[in-house]
Amino acid sequence: MVLVVKGYMMNTCKAECEREMAKLLRCFFGFITGTLVQDDSSDSDLELSTVRHQPEGLDQLQAQTKFTRKELQSLYRGFKNECPSGLVDEETFKSIYSQFFPQGDATTYAHFLFNAFDMDRNGSINFEDFVIGLSVLLRGSVTEKLNWAFNLYDINKDGYITKEEMLAIMKSIYDMMGRYTYPCVRDDAPSEHVDKFFQKMDKNRDGVVTIEEFIETCQKDENIMNSMQLFENVI
Repeated sequence: MVLVVKGYMMNTCKAECEREMAKLLRCFFGFITGTLVQDDSSDSDLELSTVRHQPEGLDQLQAQTKFTRKELQSLYRGFKNECPSGLVDEETFKSIYSQFFPQGDATTYAHFLFNAFDMDRNGSINFEDFVIGLSVLLRGSVTEKLNWAFNLYDINKDGYITKEEMLAIMKSIYDMMGRYTYPCVRDDAPSEHVDKFFQKMDKNRDGVVTIEEFIETCQKDENIMNSMQLFENVI
């Protein structure tokens, strides 16, 4: 999720970064292309007949997310169109994601993003994983979104963000943006952004950022809060 990192991007790249953020939003809907048109169908439940992995019941998903019944039906139809088996493995996810960033290499960032959506760590994303994560990104509270972002940056899931983890994420974002970022920033820009990130967030200077430090600092950063608004009212 680029919204937190975006708050630290250089001003000279603002227009390019805004375009890439818009493209990133499109990528989140790569599974649901064409499903946002109003549907007059009177179907009362998810269509499950042609998929091998069947999602949880509609009522349960509605309780777990902040989507309406109609939105969930629409999201599921699009997901099923892109993923007939009902499951997305990492290579398929990377392939779909990379289509939205042909000017760069999105492979590494897609790997990190896949791991954030794959909540049960079983190597695949099902509809439940996808829609619950999407609900947080689009309809979640600030704290919920920041918890999701922290989980993305905490690569080894040990409850801390290290400089090495943040640098890996930052480099993957620059690789993904490709020519829209380079050469308007220097090669050492990722490291500089990581240093600034830790200077602000690592309150006790122990070399790692905890979830408490992360949330507290992000909530006080106007750029990060503004970036989060890009994910609101999309569907």
